[in-house]
Amino acid sequence: MTHSFDAIILGGGAAGLMCAIEAGQRGRRVAVLERADRLGKKIMISGGGRCNFTNVHCQPRNFLSANPHFAKSALARYAPSDFIALVEKHGIPYHEKTLGQLFCDRSARDILAMLESECRDAGVSIFLNTKIEEVERTTHFAVRAENADFHAEALVVATGGLSIPKIGATSLGYDLARQFGIAIREPWPGLVPLVLSAEDCSSFCDLAGISADVIASCAGHQFREKMLITHRGLSGPAILQISSYWRKPTPVLIDLVPDGEVTAAFRDPKMPRNPSSLRAELRKFLPHRLSDRWLDFHVPTSWTNQSLADLEKKVHGWAISPAGTEGYEKAEVTAGGVDTDELSAKTMESRNVRGLYFIGEVVDVTGHLGGFNFQWAWASGAAAGQDL
Repeated sequence: MTHSFDAIILGGGAAGLMCAIEAGQRGRRVAVLERADRLGKKIMISGGGRCNFTNVHCQPRNFLSANPHFAKSALARYAPSDFIALVEKHGIPYHEKTLGQLFCDRSARDILAMLESECRDAGVSIFLNTKIEEVERTTHFAVRAENADFHAEALVVATGGLSIPKIGATSLGYDLARQFGIAIREPWPGLVPLVLSAEDCSSFCDLAGISADVIASCAGHQFREKMLITHRGLSGPAILQISSYWRKPTPVLIDLVPDGEVTAAFRDPKMPRNPSSLRAELRKFLPHRLSDRWLDFHVPTSWTNQSLADLEKKVHGWAISPAGTEGYEKAEVTAGGVDTDELSAKTMESRNVRGLYFIGEVVDVTGHLGGFNFQWAWASGAAAGQDL
């Protein structure tokens, strides 16, 4: 069976559905082809099932890309307020958490149901369980699936990245880019827990479950949020954020006491300079088990002013050299992807292959933790949908 449409969208996730809605509302005949048995699997598991659907403080600086200017146009033309208006139109209750993050009060299902409703109203055709076998381009795009063929003047690749393969992530988007001669920035796992070396893990990983407010720094970037010790290394928002910028063998620096000075009390000549006094001071800032364990490995060699100053420096710059990351299985996003130099920043269309678009996570634009990747999905999807 052969189906003809104005536009075919590969992928029924956040970016693909937004693109379909925008194009459908403009009267285009749109098909969304999704290989899974239902739409929006990543939407459903996001934000602990509550879907952190945007961030009110979204700015281009919240994104990582080889071209930091690329995302500006799309983000400016489809802002968080635009998506919030859609959420409110559907009467979905939501709340703001720390740092401008917006979550559903009830469930991520509300966001997916909203997108499905908008697709129905826009006349979008949805094809589930549709695995793509081949894509060709002659005078139009021909997409061959297992049980049907689809033809259209425009093809939108919204297939996502390599993150979380258990819910269906594949390399299809990158494979199609290469097929059409479009450059790829080598992908890597982003927003992912770090795995410690065997030595560091044996020293700290039995403290799994302990968290602390820290500043994690690497490659000129820093994030202040919680750090969580795991059975294999480090996680928590601060670590997930900095992981997108980390490359082996660069160390990650961790400020364990962002707002304090552990050794300040020792300026008082009456303060005894000994391990128990230092332990008591560090316990004022960190969970006791973490502070005690950290001091086991960083006890001063002497109690001179210089030695205490060196210790203070280490407290604010604990250098960790991770052995690696937890990989795509635990990564929230895939960094890297389709080179933005190949795309129009206004429309997401390929500069060299007319009618071919790339949107969402498959593109080399990666947001920070906290709703930014969803906002990129909405914005890039809208940009392409408004051009179809």
